[in-house]
Parts: sequence; structure tokens; C-alpha cells
Amino acid sequence: MGIAYPTVLAAVLFAIGIYGVLARRNAVLILMSVELMLGAVTLNLVTFDALLGDPSRSGQVLALFVIVIAAAEVGVGLAIVLLLFRNRASISVDTLDGRGEAVRR
Repeated sequence: MGIAYPTVLAAVLFAIGIYGVLARRNAVLILMSVELMLGAVTLNLVTFDALLGDPSRSGQVLALFVIVIAAAEVGVGLAIVLLLFRNRASISVDTLDGRGEAVRR
């Protein structure tokens, strides 16, 4: 199959994730975009591990670590989003300042 298809797919997924982080206002959609970027990194790790033929499979081991970190990030991120929604009644990141407090407009 070659290396071009998985790396191009990973680049497209990463670009979509960056667009989602920069353009979205909803905190849940921003978290989903970060997960998309982590998926692109995982795809690259597995692709290059298969290409190089590493006998210790270090790329796949690192991919497992990325998946574990992504699961922890989802748990902490959703807890923060629920806390913000409970306190501010909105999960829009535009309504927060740098200290996590609501901006009065």
C-alpha cells in the first residue's frame, strides 16, 4: 500500500482537528477536535512503525500511550465542561476570560 495514503490521511485529519480547535466556540467540539488530532498522531506512529519494521514495535507501544492519554484527557475535559456548564449555564469559550470567569458583555 505504501506510506503515502496513511500519512496524507493523517495530515488531513490533523488539519481538520486544527481547524476545529481554532474555529469552534463550543468546548465539547474543541475537545473532539483535539481527539481527532491525537488520532492522526496515532495513525502516523503505527504507519512509521510498520514501515520501519521495528522488532520492538515501539511505534505501536507509543500509540497505546497516546490512546491512554486521550482517554484521560476526555475524562478531565468533560469534567471541566460539566463544571463550566453548571456554574455559567454555557459551554461557549467566548464567554470566558483567561481566569475561567464569565465575561460581562
